[in-house]
Amino acid sequence: MLIDEQIKRNIDRLPIPFNVYGVDPFGVSKKYLATFYTPFAYMYRHYLRVTSFGTEHIPARGSALIVANHGGGIGTDAAMISTSLLLNDDNPRLGHGMAEYFFQKWPFVSPIMSRVGHLAGIPEHGERLLEAGRIVIVFPEGARGTGKLYRDRYQLVRFGTGFMRLALKTQTPIIPTAFVGGEEAFPTMFHIKSLAKLVGLPYIPVAPQLMMFPVPISCQIYFGSPMHFEGDGSEPDNVIDAYIAEVRDRITKLIEIGRKRRTSPFSLARMPESPALTTQEHKP
Repeated sequence: MLIDEQIKRNIDRLPIPFNVYGVDPFGVSKKYLATFYTPFAYMYRHYLRVTSFGTEHIPARGSALIVANHGGGIGTDAAMISTSLLLNDDNPRLGHGMAEYFFQKWPFVSPIMSRVGHLAGIPEHGERLLEAGRIVIVFPEGARGTGKLYRDRYQLVRFGTGFMRLALKTQTPIIPTAFVGGEEAFPTMFHIKSLAKLVGLPYIPVAPQLMMFPVPISCQIYFGSPMHFEGDGSEPDNVIDAYIAEVRDRITKLIEIGRKRRTSPFSLARMPESPALTTQEHKP
């Protein structure tokens, strides 16, 4: 199988202690990473034509918790954010995703996900990864986010609290992130609930293209400046909720910036790389 050269080169530059067999302490395999991310790299560059802004906020070393909005029915945002981190030549990093539990029930899926660094979304996994200096990607909206219908696009639903307690316990900075374009690339019109129950999924989305694949709408990723919070994770709910509200507000603002910057929500042309966010745009 042809392997993307940039992906292969940047995997070799990752700040990860791979052994002589190309496997790290978490079971992540360099071979699996190269095979897994090669088609995503093509999709990133030539199909969804993704442009990433604010990559300078991704640390070259050490842990970070990327917290992003979720939407578009099929998790395109998760795949493209992870790919963006790996394609960053200045500072390639591996993003570890916290996968939904239903993935663990599918034959062959769980081992493959583990080999590319995406573990079941339980606090223990996130804590171990962050303490090892890794980057973890979380979507606090969970399946509720990807299940949003097109009429509710970019409206953030309730955030879970686990990510904030995890960040506080491990003293990890949070990087608020917005993914713009996914809601148009896969505009969910309705769900097939009866079939979803049969296969053990929370929902099966149906988009106008009548296939489980996005249309080639140009997408953008906005990485915001790191947010730091004081505490150790044992704070009362009202304190945690206030912290989460700050992160949620920041992501909402990044989404608004992204939607205003694009020329059309259904543009097929890649957005050119523009200057960094202005001071006013960057203000939390």
